[in-house]
Amino acid sequence: MKTTITALRAKAKKIKMLLLDVDGVLTDGRIILDNQGNELKAFHVRDGHGIKLAQRAGITIGIITGRKAEVVNVRARELAIDEVHQGSIDKIRVYDGLLRKYGLRDEQIAFIGDDIVDAGILRRVGLAVAVSDCDPAVKPLAALVTKAKGGRGAVREAINFILASQDTLPKL
Repeated sequence: MKTTITALRAKAKKIKMLLLDVDGVLTDGRIILDNQGNELKAFHVRDGHGIKLAQRAGITIGIITGRKAEVVNVRARELAIDEVHQGSIDKIRVYDGLLRKYGLRDEQIAFIGDDIVDAGILRRVGLAVAVSDCDPAVKPLAALVTKAKGGRGAVREAINFILASQDTLPKL
C-alpha cells in the first residue's frame, strides 16, 4: 500500500488508539525458555518510553497477541496498559470489541503487526504499520513500514510519527 507522506500524516492525525502485537513487534520475535519452562522476552526501553509519551498525549494503548505469557502482563502493568488480550486467535473479534467499548471507528485506530495473523486488523485500521523485518506478505498491507526492526525501537518510531503528525511530540 503506497501512501504519500502527506496522506500518512493525515491518517496519523486521527489516531486515538494504538494496538500492538507482541512477538515480533514489542519483542524481536524470539521466545526464550529457561530450564523451568519460564518464557522470557526482551522489551526495548525506548518502545516503553514511547508508549508512555503516547498515553500522555491521550492515545489509548492496547495489546492483542495470539500467545499467552505472564511476562506480557508484567510489562503491560509497568506501562499501565489496561487493554491486554492474550491468546487471541481471532484478533478481529477482539478488535471489534475494542471499537465498541471505546466508541471508535477504524480510522481512529493504528495497529503495528509483523505476521499474517495480523493481516485482518491491518486491512481495517486507519493507520496500518508493519515493522521492517515483518513477514513479506505483511508489507503490502502496511501504510507505514518502520525502519527499525521489531523489538528494536519500531514501536517508538511509529509513535513518534503519530505524535509528530498530531503536533503533540514537541509539547511532551
